[in-house]
Amino acid sequence: MSSSCGSCSSAPKKDGGKTSAAHALQDELITSTLQKIKYKIFVMSGKGGVGKSSVAVNIAAALADKGFKVGILDVDIHGPSVPHLLGITGQLEVERGNLVVPKKVNDNLHVVSMESLLKDPDQAVLWRGPMKTSAIRQFISDVQWGELDFLVVDSPPGTGDEPMTVLKTIPESLAVVVTTPQEVSLADVRKAINFLQYAKANIMGVVENMSGLVCPHCSEHIDLFKKGGGKKLAEKYGLPFLGAIPLDPTTVVAGDLGKPVVLLEENCPAKVAFRAVADEIAAAAESSLEVASSTHT
Repeated sequence: MSSSCGSCSSAPKKDGGKTSAAHALQDELITSTLQKIKYKIFVMSGKGGVGKSSVAVNIAAALADKGFKVGILDVDIHGPSVPHLLGITGQLEVERGNLVVPKKVNDNLHVVSMESLLKDPDQAVLWRGPMKTSAIRQFISDVQWGELDFLVVDSPPGTGDEPMTVLKTIPESLAVVVTTPQEVSLADVRKAINFLQYAKANIMGVVENMSGLVCPHCSEHIDLFKKGGGKKLAEKYGLPFLGAIPLDPTTVVAGDLGKPVVLLEENCPAKVAFRAVADEIAAAAESSLEVASSTHT
């Protein structure tokens, strides 16, 4: 897998037969990889700045801490933040057979991100749609994910190339929509839900991030950015509400240190809330598999 943007591996070739054969082979590799992953969780939002990557990382870390085997696939090509939130540096390694080895956070948590393919993490990635589509497919087909309980996919905000490619490549993924309580965020999230419905995606539910502020001194709840908008949105669309994550200064400190707040030794409001959301997601994923199994028997 190359981070060079001098050519596009998914651009039309002169020999259409070879291109079709290579694409078919990659489809087989993708299918083989996904068969080894029990649940695929697709974390998205309609708007940037809602803390989506923080939600994805802490959910994944909480699931891993419960003993599940978890992978994080960061498909934010232009602004990957997952490595920073997990304290990961350096490039990905390639084993025999050109399989990429995910970065290890701990025994239960491994990560692949665009940033880990760049020699300089500050390097801008100047790619258009076809190259992003090709890269995301390679993140699945050419990565040695192995047997996983959960693959958490962190997508950039909006309804562009990356989320469309994820849904097309992993049609069985379960979408978790992240919002904040304010109307400016909810308006964009409504568009994201409309996009998911149009794509006939499986929507697991809604998470409200930055849901009020817990004062670090007196532990009182302050409705800094309002509260409850995400729950009302979920109810309006008939979707499960997976939980609310309060603003917590500890989350910011933990993120800057490269350690998810759910893995800190001391308890704090955000840690408790993230773990509760992870429990909801694990239960909902198991339920979704049971429903799928019962409809095919």
